[in-house]
Amino acid sequence: MKAVYIKQFGGPENLEVRDVPDPSNPSGTQILIRVRAAALNRADLLQRRGLYPAPAGVGQNIPGLEFAGEVVEIGENATQWKVGDRVFGITAGEAQAEVLLTEESLLAKIPDNLSFTDAAAIPEAFITSHDAIFTQGNLLKGETILIHAVGSGVGLAALQLANAKGAKTIGTSRTADKLEKCREFGLEEAILTGENANFAEIIKDKTAGKGVDLVLDLVGAGYFQDNLDSLALKGRLILVGLTSGANAEFNLRTALAKRLKIIGTVLRGRSLEEKSAATRKFAEQVLPLIESAKIRPNVDKVFRCEDVQNAHRYLESNESFGKVILEF
Repeated sequence: MKAVYIKQFGGPENLEVRDVPDPSNPSGTQILIRVRAAALNRADLLQRRGLYPAPAGVGQNIPGLEFAGEVVEIGENATQWKVGDRVFGITAGEAQAEVLLTEESLLAKIPDNLSFTDAAAIPEAFITSHDAIFTQGNLLKGETILIHAVGSGVGLAALQLANAKGAKTIGTSRTADKLEKCREFGLEEAILTGENANFAEIIKDKTAGKGVDLVLDLVGAGYFQDNLDSLALKGRLILVGLTSGANAEFNLRTALAKRLKIIGTVLRGRSLEEKSAATRKFAEQVLPLIESAKIRPNVDKVFRCEDVQNAHRYLESNESFGKVILEF
């Protein structure tokens, strides 16, 4: 099969599409998928640079955390799917290849109103955001959520899910154009962040001094203290990304006085049982919203898999709004 391959860690020039051995035949509850499209994530950029190794048992040289395709073979104990089913899902790696071996519990049915390309834009962003803001963050109707990097894949998914829940939404971005585009997806309040974040005072003004109930942070250290200052009493901070760094110094009194919860979350390194549970909740609670078009994927740009180097360069440029897709 053909697969995106990292020849050595470094820049996009170290990527190529090469022939690699096919996965083994499925056994037990495993499913063999013919991948039609796979989305790029910032985790793929980090893996290419050698900064985000795949978990044990997963190949280090073939990236890819989400995919859409069709079932071509099932294991002897698999009961949820049949050959020919259109499915999509998350994986710990190796999704950017023509064929993928995965567990049946990590798959969901692609709604009839979605193409493979549109479907590939959904799993990582929507499962991550749904798990973060509802399972971990317990966002309730009427509460206010602050979403950093709201124009990113996870940010845009969280925005739509929060709106569907009836929450009030505030989003930040370093790009004014992205904030304006997010208004089309229901963003109520927009904050443009530059070199100096300092958004806490703006949040206080926008919430009449109360603060927000939940912060979804894809940025990391650079926003940490302002995140705590922006939270209301008993607020929750969900840490998902670290693009501005991993080490932060902050005032512990703020967390104690407000009785805050600080929660870190990541999908890739979780157990099969945890990822299966997150996928099941996504299928039960999010797929109906996609089928009814109440929420939708946002595909920014599509590349042929052979053009993966330029796809990486485009994602690294921070010009994208939504998801970047590779087609196989």
